[in-house]
Amino acid sequence: MGAGVLGFDPALLRSIAERVGTPAYVYSANLIRGQYHALHDALKDVPHRICYSVKANGNLGVLKVLRALGAGADIVSVGELRRALAAGFEAGAIVFSGVGK
Repeated sequence: MGAGVLGFDPALLRSIAERVGTPAYVYSANLIRGQYHALHDALKDVPHRICYSVKANGNLGVLKVLRALGAGADIVSVGELRRALAAGFEAGAIVFSGVGK
């Protein structure tokens, strides 16, 4: 990529902006997978389950990538529960935390 051109995994953001307009959120499934695997590997010596906070980002595409990797969903509201279920998380993979239990 040349100077003045923003790149992202390796799609050109300019091309995405022209296609979908701006502002736009752009996520990389490959980067999400890489970060998940890095954390999972760092915890390999201890029993664990990585649960992603649906409050942090309820985008169904992001949630589906994480579910496919084996992550659970951390929720604090009925709305977040609906998002987690819509993304395909099974009830046993959903942790309901927070004061609204």
